[in-house]
Amino acid sequence: MDQRVINTHRDCTARLVPTGDLIEIPKGTFLTLSQELGGTYTIIINGNMARIDALDADALGFEPLVLSYETPADGNIDLEQVQHALQTVYDPEIPVNIVDLGLIYRCETDTQKRINIDMTLTSPGCGMGPVLVEDVKTRLSNVPNVSEVNVVLVFEPPWSRDMMTEEAQLELGLF
Repeated sequence: MDQRVINTHRDCTARLVPTGDLIEIPKGTFLTLSQELGGTYTIIINGNMARIDALDADALGFEPLVLSYETPADGNIDLEQVQHALQTVYDPEIPVNIVDLGLIYRCETDTQKRINIDMTLTSPGCGMGPVLVEDVKTRLSNVPNVSEVNVVLVFEPPWSRDMMTEEAQLELGLF
């Protein structure tokens, strides 16, 4: 996406990247939109990178991303829907979803219709980790028949770019 300057239509919050600290952005603030993927928005404001959540899409003049899926007749969790939901979560600094980045180490369902995820981050010190975890929980809670989503951040094995799909490496010019 080409960067473009936009202004906020109402007050909203954002999280500084990579620390995850909350900031308030007043209505009428001009900012640069640098990434619009998965319903979240990476912006540049006052020389800082920040991420605006999908819930505040209207503050930027966008429609929020709403995930909706057909409920499986068998009452089970559809793993394709789980995969799709996970592919809507993006690292705010990298234009690749967390699945293709190789950040999902384990994704399993159990008999109580819980989804259990082990995931990592591109950097153990990334302050956006809790934000990405909440994104995963929120997106997966939209999948029919899911009773609970458990996400554990793990750092073994350490993430490396070799964990990315070939498509992701091509997208980022690493292959």
